[in-house]
Amino acid sequence: MKPPNQTTDDTCSFSLNRREMLATWAAATSGVIISATAGSVAPFAKNLSTRKENIMKTKAFVYTELQNSVPFNDVPWSDLNALIAEQPGFINKTWLSGVGNNSVGGLYSFDSIENAQLYCTGFFPNEVGLKLGVAQTTRVFDATLVSDASLDMGSPHFGAAPTQEPGAFVYTEVQVNVPFDKAPWQDRNPVLKQQKGLISKLWLNGLHTNTLGGLDAFDTIENAKAFAIEAFPKTAAKMNAAFYTRVFDAKASKGASRGLNSPYYA
Repeated sequence: MKPPNQTTDDTCSFSLNRREMLATWAAATSGVIISATAGSVAPFAKNLSTRKENIMKTKAFVYTELQNSVPFNDVPWSDLNALIAEQPGFINKTWLSGVGNNSVGGLYSFDSIENAQLYCTGFFPNEVGLKLGVAQTTRVFDATLVSDASLDMGSPHFGAAPTQEPGAFVYTEVQVNVPFDKAPWQDRNPVLKQQKGLISKLWLNGLHTNTLGGLDAFDTIENAKAFAIEAFPKTAAKMNAAFYTRVFDAKASKGASRGLNSPYYA
């Protein structure tokens, strides 16, 4: 799992107060929004009309999280969506807003591992992290390996119809090196399906690292926290492995996620 990104009094040097963050965000995007906005409406409409087709083209996932503390209502996501949608190979994004710390991040789908890597090494660190002056977390995952396991868990990223809108997300990652074809997901999935409030799971397998984890959609924050705090640590302990968990408020970022064709919102 990744080192925690939440902002505390001891790490305040890595964060900006709300006024500074908003001003910096505006400055970071103002130079490119004019050129991006003019051509952004048509691509959004096209993405909406071909969403199901694009979902099936997904070859890579990206996870990002910024070490900041910004209530999601203060995030200029509409402007940022226009920029993100123009990145090479981008398919969709589910915005993530940290419970308890207001960190900002997301789970993205890309059409190739190369374009996912380009986003993590180019646009995101330079146009987001650097301009905001905050530390960041990025991860790339090979989507082609996890389709069967994820579909068995009702993942809309591979075309499964959402049964309900999520109230929360849990991101997990275990510090192991297990190629996904060796991962016992057939045994794990039936156990996960018994987890209270779990709606769906997207399995994630780290590129080059073979870490195991996922993005789990839950009906409520309470059930998501119970999984992240009580259930999942027991699983990691059985694996004798360090781990990383994050809980996100799905309702806070629903509108922004819809704007980038998140598959969780049919």
